[in-house]
Amino acid sequence: MNTRTASTPAPAPSGTPSDAPYRELVTVLGHTPGAGTETLGGKAARLSEMIEAGLPVPPAFCLTTGLFDLFLRETGLAADIRAAEARAADPRTVRELITAREMPEPLTRTILAAYEDLGRPRVAVRSSACREDSAAQSFAGQHDTVLDVSGDQDLLDAVKVCWASLWSDRAAAYRDGTGPAGSIAVVVQEMIHADVSGVLFTVDPVGARPNRLVVEACCGLGEGLVSGRVSSDFFVVDDRTLEVVEEHVRYKVTKCAPLAPGRIGMTKVDAADRNAPCLSREQLGVLARLAVEVRSQYGTEQDIEWAMRDGTLHLLQTRPVTTRPPDRAKDKERSPYISRQSDPVQHGTLWSRMDIGEIFVGLMSPLGLSFARYYQRHVHGDCAAALGVRDTGDVGLQMGYLQGHVYLNISYTAYLLGQCLPTRDQRHFTRRFVSEEVDLATYKNPFGTFPGGVEDLRSTAHWVQATATEMLSMKHRAEEMAGSRLYEFDRARRLDLTRMSRRELNAELGRYLGFFHDAHVGYMPYYINAFGFYGVLTELCAKWLGADGDNLQNRIKTDMSSLRTVASAQEVWGMAQAAKARPRVMEIIDGAPLDEIEARLRQDTEGRAFWDTQVEPFLRANGTRGRQEMELTHPRWIDDPSYIFQMIRRYAADGFSVDDIMGRSRARAEGDGRAALEKLPLPKRKVLETVISMYSLCSELRETTRMSMITSIWLVRNIVYEVGGRLVADGVLHSLDEVAFLDFEDVRAYLAGGATEREAFPRTELDERRRLHEYHNRLPEPPLTFVGEHDSTQAVRPTADGTRLEGLGSSPGRIVGRARIVEDLVWQADEFQPGEVLVTRYTDASWTPLFAIAGAVVTDIGSMLSHSSIVSREFNVPSVVNTKYATQRINTGDMVVVDGDTGVVEVVEG
Repeated sequence: MNTRTASTPAPAPSGTPSDAPYRELVTVLGHTPGAGTETLGGKAARLSEMIEAGLPVPPAFCLTTGLFDLFLRETGLAADIRAAEARAADPRTVRELITAREMPEPLTRTILAAYEDLGRPRVAVRSSACREDSAAQSFAGQHDTVLDVSGDQDLLDAVKVCWASLWSDRAAAYRDGTGPAGSIAVVVQEMIHADVSGVLFTVDPVGARPNRLVVEACCGLGEGLVSGRVSSDFFVVDDRTLEVVEEHVRYKVTKCAPLAPGRIGMTKVDAADRNAPCLSREQLGVLARLAVEVRSQYGTEQDIEWAMRDGTLHLLQTRPVTTRPPDRAKDKERSPYISRQSDPVQHGTLWSRMDIGEIFVGLMSPLGLSFARYYQRHVHGDCAAALGVRDTGDVGLQMGYLQGHVYLNISYTAYLLGQCLPTRDQRHFTRRFVSEEVDLATYKNPFGTFPGGVEDLRSTAHWVQATATEMLSMKHRAEEMAGSRLYEFDRARRLDLTRMSRRELNAELGRYLGFFHDAHVGYMPYYINAFGFYGVLTELCAKWLGADGDNLQNRIKTDMSSLRTVASAQEVWGMAQAAKARPRVMEIIDGAPLDEIEARLRQDTEGRAFWDTQVEPFLRANGTRGRQEMELTHPRWIDDPSYIFQMIRRYAADGFSVDDIMGRSRARAEGDGRAALEKLPLPKRKVLETVISMYSLCSELRETTRMSMITSIWLVRNIVYEVGGRLVADGVLHSLDEVAFLDFEDVRAYLAGGATEREAFPRTELDERRRLHEYHNRLPEPPLTFVGEHDSTQAVRPTADGTRLEGLGSSPGRIVGRARIVEDLVWQADEFQPGEVLVTRYTDASWTPLFAIAGAVVTDIGSMLSHSSIVSREFNVPSVVNTKYATQRINTGDMVVVDGDTGVVEVVEG
């Protein structure tokens, strides 16, 4: 539903029940024999039926369609609206006519008398259109709801908002081509300030499994769940036994709740509730029993909204499930391949999502997946060519997709890289992308080895020439890429995309995609060469140093300032010191709500100076960073600097120097490395020093050019969200949250062609992508690596009572500390205390500032070269990655031992 919040309550009413001249046009729900949707609208008719059936529905009354029609006649709007509809006028014109018109005094008395009869509680005012919640069309979310209303004038204003939403852009788009708007009723219902809310489907809407009730539950009001802004728990209940047969409890950081009378917004979930299920087994049983009763009453599958307050369940509405569960045959394929391959290839391919640039880590939205496919088709092959690969093969085979995750086809990539001397032996490549789930001893590449003979000679000569050219040009190219990044960044910030035509936006997108291509192709050699030299270093340390070489390759690093991700933490610390030196600035950063800090700084004289001299240079250097950077839906630091302000607060409060931490890390790394190297004969020592030097250079250039790569993604994101904003204004999307369900190719086609917004982005396709994404989100996370196919229904789930986890020790050291689960950086950065053990699913560049104060880092997924491992080693922080279930088995506040040498994490005190 589309929701708004009310303003300050108005004075008490002057009317009484006897002052209601049109009382017959107001109906108390549950007392409406014979009244149907023509009078009450779909939502109110259903609620009335539920109350009459004895179901637990909050008390409510309905302003019938007759009252609305009377309002139009009494105000003279009926003829104006008919004329506007006849000439297909902008729906906004009609909305403005309704909301601006004064409510006639007799209607005012009628509405307020009904409100008095209800007891004048705080109420939710909900639209109830005649065609809403029907079996053919649900109109879910198309009309407005105003929450937490109290007081006469607020109620009257909310009623007009709901009436006007009959002509919302969303509703107009939804009923496109099905005739005039018709009429609308309004439900005024007692507001339930829910502790827990959610939805229940009496049929599995995605998986099509029989006898399954599907429940999603979140803390607070259900609007947070509907908008996708909060995490939810997922339950499946057998409708025959009412037993819970599946449960997926997520870590919940935020909820939608009243912030003040009449104001609904986001706030934090209490720490004790974050890991706990929203509903107990007993409560789920009660809810399931009610759902079966509702289904039985209507004789068809239902989509039910519910809320719970102080342990009591309330049903807020029900509607028929208007879509059949789609055919999931393609999903049941269990293979990342887009099209079916021969059996040896289908069942023998090695797939991995380890170390694929960090930017693809984790579940991706439909938009993110479609952008990844664009990268695969238009960029990835040229990246391979930049590595000296003569025959880049079929780009359609190089990447795959499973359950919303992106995988690299290791088998096919290793086959192609067989053209290059360093990876002629495929094992040098494949073993870098394999987690312990896969035993390489039994693995055989179904693509075989690259052809020998003349083809091999030609490929080798090509690689030698390309590599020589790369070695000669690598520094100069990095400088050019850094310069072009700043030019494109500064140019983009000067542009006003909102003033551009569709044709101009298309040209701009073309420019950005060209930069995106060049930045990725230019970056790839640095990434792979650093990767390769690291592999050589690992092998030589193991071969020449034996036990002394254990983890040595992890401690021999370049100066931390050469790593852009680590340097950004130092720069945040510098901003914190600058803010502390300006009491007025620190007062704003500490005292203002996160989403208001930027505006308040810019409006304050001293704050503006701080912004211009400190924040602006930082954002120019680092602002296009964000989490999961290939995922276009995630805002970057420059889009939402809330996380930066959280870290400024933290660094300023704790009063320590990041320089000191970095200095200790460098001293240890240099000391350990030098002691081991001195044991070697001079020739071997020189070889190792050369390898270390080349690894350092490639790492430095990799980090420099990585900023070009992620800036190019931010540029594309800007265009997509400008299109998204226009789609919201035109009613095609309900909110900007739905940009996540666009397809990138549809965006390109829309900007390049002449299709209307509604033709280019059909509602049915948006809803289907949303359902599929929700389905993927419910599944157990697929493995980092696997061979052939993966069946999610057979995925191993962790035991509930385990207290010991074995992962991959990726940064040495052993520490005992209190754990803190971090799911959302922006909302939790201020909670994280120095010395705590950071436990999360995975990290990327945006998490780096938090590492400076962490005692240790533990992640569900990762490898020796994942972000969490590299940065942990840079900060001299013990780290264990790829534990698989740390975020499910460890709770915030647990005392844990993290052993980065053995890869063991153990809870020693709850």
